Amino acid sequence: MNRREFVALLMLPPMTRAQQPTNKVSIGFLSANSRSAMKARTDAFQQGLRELGYIDGRNVFVEHRFADGNADRLRALTDDLVSLNVSVIVTEGTTATRHAKELTSTIPNVMAQDPDPVGTGFVASLARPGGNITGLSNLRTDLGGKRLEILKDTVPGLARVAIIGTSATPGNAQSLADVQRAADILALRLQVLEVSGPQDIETAFRAATDGHADAVLVLASPHVLSHRARVADVAVKSRIPTIYYTSDFVKDGGLMSYGVSTIDLFRRAATYVDKILKGAKAGELPIEQPTRVEFIINLRSARAIGLTVPPSVLNRADEVID
Repeated sequence: MNRREFVALLMLPPMTRAQQPTNKVSIGFLSANSRSAMKARTDAFQQGLRELGYIDGRNVFVEHRFADGNADRLRALTDDLVSLNVSVIVTEGTTATRHAKELTSTIPNVMAQDPDPVGTGFVASLARPGGNITGLSNLRTDLGGKRLEILKDTVPGLARVAIIGTSATPGNAQSLADVQRAADILALRLQVLEVSGPQDIETAFRAATDGHADAVLVLASPHVLSHRARVADVAVKSRIPTIYYTSDFVKDGGLMSYGVSTIDLFRRAATYVDKILKGAKAGELPIEQPTRVEFIINLRSARAIGLTVPPSVLNRADEVID
């Protein structure tokens, strides 16, 4: 245990320390993305655990499994966690949760985020999930329209917006419908471009440029997220103002994002793990909705594409990177 972990443990109230399991338990963490792409989120989860007195390598072991963007690897990785008989599996997204559901009905499964856990058939309801799955939903279908409004307020003469994403991603149909409603109100034309794999990233931005898009709005996509630094770089080189659904892109050079705080969700996932390790049944723990939305702007990227962000937009940002 390093000094920071030791100090964190000492700062816990005596009752909290006393409630921690005396035997080391294993927690599985399953993601379709890469370790590097998930670092901020896994760090947030680990922070949440530490705040509750669980120190990885001391009184718990966190077994991380990353598919590196290759969904075909997830089944084997899930099977590995099941064979280890971990006490709980934390899943990063819909694809990981689906494999966990298929391979075990006994090991509790905490979803760190899922756009539509009822629609995907993972749970019976948000209030009473049933089975062995619980966790957090990141579904906010109203955010797509708000992103379009931000683009309208930011990009002079905005008339045409390219929508880049993966249609099969759960929740995207609802988000796209929200964007279309907003586009009708704002008198904007949309160009929808599909990304079915990382090979489509450059093609999509090239199509946006060829279609004379004034801006790009990125919808959720595992292919895009796993290659977010590349996406942000292509967007800047294409000199197209682009807004993303999560701050991960902005941290890696993207222009701006407006969406649910994934860091908050992954930190909160630790509270579910805590309850389950103390005896709670996953199916009896209500699924929580997202509570924190954040707007982040990267001014370095704005300068790189020759965009001046109006003060009225800057004043609305929760964070400005410069």
